[in-house]
Amino acid sequence: MRLVALVALAVFVIDQLSKWWVVHVMDLARRGSIDVLPPYLNFRMAWNTGINFGLFSGNTDWTRWVLISVALGIVLFVLVWMRRSPPGTTGLIFAGLLIGGALGNVVDRLFYGAVADFLNMSCCGLDNPYAFNVADISVFVGAIGLALFSESKTPRDGGDAIG
Repeated sequence: MRLVALVALAVFVIDQLSKWWVVHVMDLARRGSIDVLPPYLNFRMAWNTGINFGLFSGNTDWTRWVLISVALGIVLFVLVWMRRSPPGTTGLIFAGLLIGGALGNVVDRLFYGAVADFLNMSCCGLDNPYAFNVADISVFVGAIGLALFSESKTPRDGGDAIG
């Protein structure tokens, strides 16, 4: 569980520092956009009140608190899962990615009322209209990784007894 905590803390800190830097120091909240390496990497300010791609977005406090509760519920579920059926090192890293990212977005909802998204990437003639952040990447990679690489290291009870 120490590895989960360390990875989650690293993701959380990187996510929050990147948001603080881009939103406040670079003043992206006021400027709206900054072309970094167009079209491959741009900063585009987007305040996401919903989940990925703005799904379930709404500017109500009710929506915000439901999404905070769901994220904290997922974090708790993953922590219990890792405690009861710990996967190998790779699985613990993926769990830390998911937890750190989820908590980073929870903090945004608490302080800003919405998640600060700012990374925008396009390539090869495709114009991506969406923005995301470090936490979003971590949640996505963590969830996919847990789905693919979460086999438990603890032995399971066979149950194939022939009488």
